[in-house]
Amino acid sequence: MTTGAAALAAPPVAARRRRFGRRAAMPGLGLTLGISLLWLGLLVLLPIAAVMARSLGLGPAHFAQVAFSDRALAAYRLSFGAALAAAAINGVFGLLIAWVLVRYRFPGRRFASALVDLPFALPTAVAGIALTAIYAGKGIVGGPLASVGIKLAYNPAGVVLALIFIGLPFVVRTVEPVLADLGQDIEEAAATLGAGRLAVFRRVLLPEIMPALLTGFALAFARGVGEYGSVIFIAGNMPYKSEIAPLLIVTQLEQFDYEGATAIAAVMLVVSFAMLVVINLIQARERRWRDPS
Repeated sequence: MTTGAAALAAPPVAARRRRFGRRAAMPGLGLTLGISLLWLGLLVLLPIAAVMARSLGLGPAHFAQVAFSDRALAAYRLSFGAALAAAAINGVFGLLIAWVLVRYRFPGRRFASALVDLPFALPTAVAGIALTAIYAGKGIVGGPLASVGIKLAYNPAGVVLALIFIGLPFVVRTVEPVLADLGQDIEEAAATLGAGRLAVFRRVLLPEIMPALLTGFALAFARGVGEYGSVIFIAGNMPYKSEIAPLLIVTQLEQFDYEGATAIAAVMLVVSFAMLVVINLIQARERRWRDPS
């Protein structure tokens, strides 16, 4: 009787094997975690620490003088403001493009999908030259617009235009898989209950899409803040008007003012990190609201 009870109490052989004898495809937690932290430390934390250490070596007074000068503040406003505006525009039109690519079948769909990835493959300098040629005062698009008083190139509007170009794929490719997983059955069920198209989108689809949309927005914003190659050709690079912060950093480096360059870079690093933390907190709150368990 005791032997039978012990046999019943013992876990099945398969369960014991799953618990103790199963070999993972990757090494154990300690080794993989150590390699991951070492890799992140060498590629991410070490350069960031070097920038912060070099900037803190200036002293508070010199740091504030360089990092918060009128020219630097104007560059910050343009870089972060243009990146925020471009990411918001990409959030709207990126969602629309992803919706069309997922929900509709039409001739040239694969070609249109390939065009979305073009900013990933195209060198940023080439993109900047192409945008300038098109939207400058004598370009095929910029010429007619300039005749009615709308100037895109060599203005802050040109910076936003370049950042829209390089940031669009982040939103489309982030939202697209989520839309693909959302079958049309939930839309049809909501429609049978009397919900209109706007109500279906606002109350059924948008809550499901929102975390991915915020992720694409954050990626496009982060890329836009640090973008350099595609912007300098179309911006005009005029101090206090169309000069971005990355260009100001390069200017400081060309003048061998390494401390000033690291001070500006440190401010951009802190502000960018703070904004990304806020976006991640919004995403986490959205996920908790959708799945309270």
